[in-house]
Amino acid sequence: MEDLLLKELKKIIMSTRAQIRFATREDGVSFSEHPEKINAQFYVHSDGYPEGLGIDIALSIMYDGIGFKSEIEELHTKHGDLDYIYYVWQVSGKTTWISIFKTNTFSDEEEECTFVGEPQKLIDKYDR
Repeated sequence: MEDLLLKELKKIIMSTRAQIRFATREDGVSFSEHPEKINAQFYVHSDGYPEGLGIDIALSIMYDGIGFKSEIEELHTKHGDLDYIYYVWQVSGKTTWISIFKTNTFSDEEEECTFVGEPQKLIDKYDR
């Protein structure tokens, strides 16, 4: 119960920054690793946690529309204060997949891939 309360409190008082990156699905490229090439990226200053932005991305893919505030960025832009990085994997004729990486801004630890799956699976996992 205490962990849930702390999690909810963090959502209210913190800006949870994130990037959304779009990558092409390619044979041999794992959804649980950062791709070498991305086609576009957006920056989201707040509410970047999976229960917020993750759900918004999944719904946007499923219902053909953007329902969140974001800024289009140059592909080379890097932020040092990100909490999450989302990848949207697409290619014509195949389903879209989403990967979520939890970043470790204040640590030397590797970024952790916390989710890989189709939009409905993301909603099932995070929409509580």
